[in-house]
Amino acid sequence: MSTITTVNPATGANLADYKAFTPSEVDSAIAATRSAADVWAATPLPRRLAHLRVLAGELRASRDSLAALITAEMGKPVEEALGEVEKSAVTAEHYAAHAERILADEPVDVGPGTRAWIRYEPLGVVFAVMPWNFPLWQVMRFAVPTLAAGNTVLLKHSPNVTGSALAIQDLLARAGFPPGALTTLVVAEPDVPAVSERIIADDRVAAVTLTGSNRAGAAVGAAAGRAVKKTVLELGGSDPFIVLDDADVEAAAAAAVRARFTNAGQSCVCAKRFLLHDAIADEFTARFVDLARELAIGPLARADLRDQLHVQVEKSIGQGATLLLGGNPVDGPGYFYEPTVLAGTGPGVTAFDEETFGPVAALATAADDAGLAKLADASEYGLGVSIWTSDPDRALRLAGAVTSGAVFVNAIVASDPRLPFGGTKRSGHGRELAAAGIREFTTVRTYWLSGSV
Repeated sequence: MSTITTVNPATGANLADYKAFTPSEVDSAIAATRSAADVWAATPLPRRLAHLRVLAGELRASRDSLAALITAEMGKPVEEALGEVEKSAVTAEHYAAHAERILADEPVDVGPGTRAWIRYEPLGVVFAVMPWNFPLWQVMRFAVPTLAAGNTVLLKHSPNVTGSALAIQDLLARAGFPPGALTTLVVAEPDVPAVSERIIADDRVAAVTLTGSNRAGAAVGAAAGRAVKKTVLELGGSDPFIVLDDADVEAAAAAAVRARFTNAGQSCVCAKRFLLHDAIADEFTARFVDLARELAIGPLARADLRDQLHVQVEKSIGQGATLLLGGNPVDGPGYFYEPTVLAGTGPGVTAFDEETFGPVAALATAADDAGLAKLADASEYGLGVSIWTSDPDRALRLAGAVTSGAVFVNAIVASDPRLPFGGTKRSGHGRELAAAGIREFTTVRTYWLSGSV
């Protein structure tokens, strides 16, 4: 029997051992989640939403223990882990307050003597493959609206946050959700591809969602395509952070440091490419480097992730990038990497072309807005774009030349339960959060009654 061992990335010490599920245990989990789907879908929506309110309370009551577990398993500072817990609670409250309106029948006028309407009905079991970088929030971002819509969740979390995955299942149970409403699978890393493909092909599973790498997304998307099942894929990002010549450079530099280095840079929506108008490039760069030099950040989540990041940095320098800060793993226990700034990047430089999942910033410059837009769009990713300027109309014109799922002007790209979240190009498809997110895993069903008044 396979065993999963979680590791504290700040020290390299083992945390806990978990027995991976056998094939029969995986099958039992699917059966339990499928059985719960019928019960949960038949539960009146107001009662489902009442459980979300209880869930918000349970999250806050357990905030310290949840945050400690998140920090121990993936290394983020406790304050950031506490932020995950609170954001999850706020999202539960948001859908508890608004799901009835979003999911209400929509009447359509099709003429006299006939009634027609659109109804949003649950699909059933949604298989969720979730990442380690936000062990609680990534799951809740998808699961809260999916459960509100009347579906159940089969969760395959990243093995290095197995404790968090099991805590989420326990959290739902304490909030009064029926057994099987959210079932956590414990799957060893080598078995993930085969187990995932088997689950996706299972007729008891209705749809699939994944947040993770492009490689994993391509595999899951292909399997779902063969099974003709709905997917939502939230994949990589290499978000541009554009600073125009009329921007408040001091404010932009301070925001840029937060945008790049939060969660030790391990976020799909972290700004990764900093595109600077020539007129302010020197000033911004000096401020940005000074602020980054003062940072004390958490470790990367695993040793292999740190090694991969270092390879990307060394390749970039070999391709002509200039190292302004950092550039090395930190000696000692744990998986720390120095805050790193690379100037003189652009297409053809690894740190510009690839997603860097860690504390590495790639700087590039252009002479005008057209050049900055061209740099911003010179990426296979299209998640978010952040533009800094004193002229919002100018920012919107520039944004029109860049493909992305979101545009933030004089603000850092972020997720919010009131707004749809998702990407374009190789950043994936489908949306989470807001009305779009709760409707993603529903059947949009048409009703037509002739001869009715």
